[in-house]
Amino acid sequence: MNPVVGLDVSKGESQVQAYLDKGKPYRKGFKVSHTLEGLKELFDFLEEVKGKTGIQPPVVLESTG
Repeated sequence: MNPVVGLDVSKGESQVQAYLDKGKPYRKGFKVSHTLEGLKELFDFLEEVKGKTGIQPPVVLESTG
């Protein structure tokens, strides 16, 4: 497996989508707010992906432009 987590960053929140491998999305994408609670939710999700794959996934950011 080659997991990766993508974040589409916007003002106040980010859209999150993980892939376990190329073309294999993991779960449905979701939004996290840019708050301490939202960051904890994102961290917990990253740990979930790591537990599923055995690999800490890299995080790729796409900022608004």
